[in-house]
Amino acid sequence: MEDKAMTKVKDLTPASKQVNVLVKVVSLSEEREITSKFGEARKLVEATVGDETGTVLLTLWNDQIGSVHKDETLLIDNGYVTLVRGHIRLNVGKYGTMAKSEQMIENVNTALDVSAVEYEREPRYRSGGYSGERRERSTGGDRQFEFGTFSGNRSGGGSGSGGRDRDRRDRGRRRY
Repeated sequence: MEDKAMTKVKDLTPASKQVNVLVKVVSLSEEREITSKFGEARKLVEATVGDETGTVLLTLWNDQIGSVHKDETLLIDNGYVTLVRGHIRLNVGKYGTMAKSEQMIENVNTALDVSAVEYEREPRYRSGGYSGERRERSTGGDRQFEFGTFSGNRSGGGSGSGGRDRDRRDRGRRRY
């Protein structure tokens, strides 16, 4: 672990991924059962863990629950942060590891609880596609479109082809 960068609890953000954190277990919540969105029942315990910079809630699932005890120092390798109802939770996940550490953390700063801060959640599935809003863009002229036919104020030829050139030029930028 000496070659990996360690993250302090106060530096965790909703976007934190692949974090390595050394924390001390301050307290453990009561075990409760949660039904996932797929209908699967899972056991959950939230451990308050921290270092000299602050505390955060660590989510423990099923097999992880019995392996953590109060006042132990844990080394979380490749952990990540999620938002639960707008509040930060530290997770280990299937690609991370959690192990007891011989290093000691004497004092935990309980005055700063990063899980107490509420964050604005980003909307899910915001890909820039159709959002339900219709955008009107002025391209000059009073054009009207009806079911794939075009009727506008173009003259038969000559200088009236300027609108057609603009249509060709803009075609590469349109995303329908």
